[in-house]
Amino acid sequence: MINMNDPITKPLGRRGVLALLGGVVAAGLLSTQPARALGTSHSALAFDGDALVVAGSQVWRFDPSGVASLLPEPRTPIRALACHPDRRGRLFAALEGGGLDRFDDGGRTWAAASDGLPLAQVTALAIAAGAPDTVYAALAGDGLWRSEDAGTSWSFVMDRPWLAEAEREVLTLASVNLASGMGGIWIYAGTDQGVTRVPDCFCRWQDVVAGDAMDALVAGTPPAPEAPLPKGEPVSALVAAHSAPERLYAALPSGIWVSADGGVVWENKSSLHAQALAVDQVDPNHIAADTNTELKHSRDGGTTWATLAAL
Repeated sequence: MINMNDPITKPLGRRGVLALLGGVVAAGLLSTQPARALGTSHSALAFDGDALVVAGSQVWRFDPSGVASLLPEPRTPIRALACHPDRRGRLFAALEGGGLDRFDDGGRTWAAASDGLPLAQVTALAIAAGAPDTVYAALAGDGLWRSEDAGTSWSFVMDRPWLAEAEREVLTLASVNLASGMGGIWIYAGTDQGVTRVPDCFCRWQDVVAGDAMDALVAGTPPAPEAPLPKGEPVSALVAAHSAPERLYAALPSGIWVSADGGVVWENKSSLHAQALAVDQVDPNHIAADTNTELKHSRDGGTTWATLAAL
């Protein structure tokens, strides 16, 4: 059994995975499909309540005690996951090749949730911070779409962000509930040129700046210091902590970065190279990462990491 609470958990190799599968099958938690290595090289991550869901061509669920169970396979591999802390058991999955699926029972039953979306690859997903039935989907070559009825219908809300003289694909999305003059809910987007954001009025994409920057400009005083992410690096993953709305984590080629003020000041916490991230909805210091070869987690905000399983 993989112990997610053990900071010195050793990596689980293929032999260990096979042994784990045998034990879980005996407990009646897995299907009767042949045992395979955990995950894929293109995994999506999300915390559903206190359980970690890992998805690619297969879908795994780690409960809080560390027991891993294999859920029914999706109809195509999964590119991105999104869930909301106020609707445990419901997850949205972006499928390889286009389309969305939704499940309301933690991943045991799948249903289509993309009626009205164009037939294009969904590159990123996010559920609105204050509204569990509102979902945002970024489509390749298109822009940002929104569903306010949990995927039953969709409408176009925003073009792709314009950065460095070109329209950029959205690689990752996060919905952040920040008190501000724009209403509080922001949608942050990670692109190949860094992070940008738009308020939920969808007026325009804009840089992340200090909250009092305009007040400082009017008063003629120095603005608050800023420390943005490195320029020109793609942001492969961006997640917000529900229990600490100003906490953001980002995965870049230079490592894992964290912001404690909504993305104004960033700190490089680790050189870990991850392609997907997830943050615990209760404990903002507990994050999980897919490094393409391993599934890792950190309980100190990304400073130190332990391996949960080999991918």
